[in-house]
Order: sequence, then structure tokens, then C-alpha cells
Amino acid sequence: MKTAIVTGASKGIGKAIALKLASLNYAIVVVGRSDKHLAAIKETIEEMGSPCLTLTVDLSEEETPEIIVRETLNCFGRIDLLVNNAGLAHSASISETDIETWNNIFKVNARAPFFLCKAAVPFLKKNENPIIINISSVVGFKGYAGQAAYASSKHALTGFTKVLAKEVQGDGIKVHLISPGGVNTEMVQEMRPDIDSEQLIQPEEIAELVQFLVTRKGKGTIDHFYIRRQSGLAFD
Repeated sequence: MKTAIVTGASKGIGKAIALKLASLNYAIVVVGRSDKHLAAIKETIEEMGSPCLTLTVDLSEEETPEIIVRETLNCFGRIDLLVNNAGLAHSASISETDIETWNNIFKVNARAPFFLCKAAVPFLKKNENPIIINISSVVGFKGYAGQAAYASSKHALTGFTKVLAKEVQGDGIKVHLISPGGVNTEMVQEMRPDIDSEQLIQPEEIAELVQFLVTRKGKGTIDHFYIRRQSGLAFD
């Protein structure tokens, strides 16, 4: 059975992705900060017939990526898919953003995916059709007032993902980037309370893209998905 690691899996996009992968018969490692939420998703995944390991960790800690990989291998013995979804957001102008906030956002949004990929690659490349999927954001290539720290971290994730794809191509590892616009999650509701939730992308739509990426056949490689709100401006 193939094994997938999904960070930020307690709720929102990560939860939707974890459940979708369980439906595809993956063993799932769900990573998050809430014991309660992870226990609930573990129960659901196991009811679906897939084994599940929960890891309640803090991705801002330097040792966390190594812990995630080690515990995954101890439990399931392999890594086939890594989904870096966890993220922190902050809404403030540059003049109102302090160093601690900026550092915390970068630790989770940029540093943790970087070193989790580094730790997982040696084990991913041992298996057939290994995949890394990094969940970025529209702010990974655009700029919005009041989102400087968040946008900076997602730009960093986007740039790193492009380099990673080139470096592991020879190992047969496919690397994909998904950059959604507004998704109906608690984070977006806090960042953009002005947007009607009915206009937002649903987490399950992102999970469907993940399903497409892990099940598709063929020689062509998809580097990047940008999915925007239907009510958003095209090419904006």
C-alpha cells in the first residue's frame, strides 16, 4: 500500500486531501497541531479502510521534518507522496509586521516544506511514481496590500518548488505546485472577511486536483495549477 504524508491535515484543504487519498487506498500520515481534530480524521480514514498515523507536531520547530519522516518510516516503511499543505497567514501592512510574526510565517510556510522535502526525497525515490505536491497560493505570484509576510513566504515556496522539480527530475520524482485563490477555510475567512463564502473555492476542489495528479498516466508533466475563484478577474 502506498503511503502519503499530508501536513496541515486537521481541517480545511489538508483534511479534504487526506480523505481523498484514503479513498484511493493510500495509508495516510496526517500532520497537524490539534490532537482532537487529528483523532477525528484518523477515525474517519480508518472507517474508510485505510491505515492512518497521526502526528501532532509544531512545524515551526527545526527538528519536525526529520521527526515526520522518521515516524512515517517506522509505521509504514515507505513514502510515496508528500503533500506540503500546512500554512500560517497574517493580515497587516509592512509597517505593522514585526520580526517575530514574519519569522513564524516563514518557518511554517517556507522552511518546513523545504526541509521536509529534503528529508523525504531519499525515500521517495526508492518507489515507483513518487510525487511531491506543494500547496501555495495566488499570493505566491501576486501581491496584495496587507499580506506582505504571507505573500513573501508563498513566493519563497513557489521558487523553491521550481528548483526542486529540476533537481529531482532525474530521480523520477514528480513535483507539482497548486496555487489556489480564495478557498473556503477558516484562514481565508479571517484574512478576507469581505468575500462571500459562497464565492470561495471549496477544499474538495483542491483535493480533486490532487487526485488527478496522483492517478494520471502519460509522459507529460504538470508543473503548476492556478485555480481562481469563478467570480475573480481572469489573469488578475
